[in-house]
Amino acid sequence: MSYPTFALEGELAFTDIGTLRTEAGAEIPAATIAYQHWGAFAGDPDGANNVLLIEHALTGDSDAADWWGDLIGPGKALDTTRWCVVCTNVIGGCKGSTGPASEHPDGGAWGSRFPALSIRDQVQAEKQFLDALGIHRVHAVIGGSMGGARTLEWTLLYPEKMDAACVIAVSARASGWQIGIQTAQISAIVRDPDWAGGDYYSTGKVPGDGLAAARRIAHLTYRGEQEIDERFGAQPQRGENPLGPYRSDDQRFAVNSYLDYQGARLVERFDAGSYVALTESLNRHDIGRGRGGLIKALAQSEVPTMVVGVDTDILYPYHQQEHLSRNLGNLLAMAKVVSPVGHDAFLTESRQMDRILRNFLTLSAPDGLNFGPAYVGDEYYI
Repeated sequence: MSYPTFALEGELAFTDIGTLRTEAGAEIPAATIAYQHWGAFAGDPDGANNVLLIEHALTGDSDAADWWGDLIGPGKALDTTRWCVVCTNVIGGCKGSTGPASEHPDGGAWGSRFPALSIRDQVQAEKQFLDALGIHRVHAVIGGSMGGARTLEWTLLYPEKMDAACVIAVSARASGWQIGIQTAQISAIVRDPDWAGGDYYSTGKVPGDGLAAARRIAHLTYRGEQEIDERFGAQPQRGENPLGPYRSDDQRFAVNSYLDYQGARLVERFDAGSYVALTESLNRHDIGRGRGGLIKALAQSEVPTMVVGVDTDILYPYHQQEHLSRNLGNLLAMAKVVSPVGHDAFLTESRQMDRILRNFLTLSAPDGLNFGPAYVGDEYYI
């Protein structure tokens, strides 16, 4: 039996997955997926093993031990003394995987030449990544928001490749409201004069104003109305007066200052081209497409799946997770995060998520871990 070869624990590494052919018929040759992992592999790469594939959200990355730091590590819900936790950077992203900012085979950045992606394309890229590592089955796929959409698609595209799934804070397809709010974000970016049709990489400029505006729109859907009002209300930003005789951009309410800060932070760490590409993939999210519609597709699901929602989620309202739970062919469990935070609660409510993920792993592996010795390099340990 050949065992998968990982980079050092926690280290950012890169795997060539060959050519990715998209659902719509485009190609990305010599595609690369960046990833990190924590914990030692144990079990059979073609059968029962201890691999947990973690799926990040829109502007996340492969460093799940950072953005889910309270949940990943020794003794935590995703216990890395028992589980081998793997997290990729999504194709189209800007944290190591091939995306619009990457070098095109013909020279220069991909830019406007980068194909539109669907959630299914992202899952296909991850499947090719696991194949390249020598892993042909995982214990579970776990993800929230855009990562939840990928998790759900995993259960329908490759049910034979997994034992269980945990789908968090997402819907079976993009709603009209979600497409509208996401397209507004794309519009803010592509209307920035520095967007240059998506080919700004060689100009020395970035469409930062557009990306910051997109983030301000998005962030209001990530947080709960109650939390935002309790934190900021109608208070002015300290030292500013938004109630003066004339409106001025530099005289803000406190909430506007907060949103400006969130926009500026994203511009510092994220690529506008990736933001457009990944947001467009969320617009295309529809597990019923080509499968006879949502209800039929969900009913055909064979993978034991836990569904998790947030009671105050504006972006993916809890009724959408209830819809999943009522129609999935193999519902493992349903869980609710209760929080004023809104959509982002699956990232911020660590105590509740700890309990939920522990329960998920107990339900999905009721007999405990019987995967045999762990494998590290050329050595095994129990």
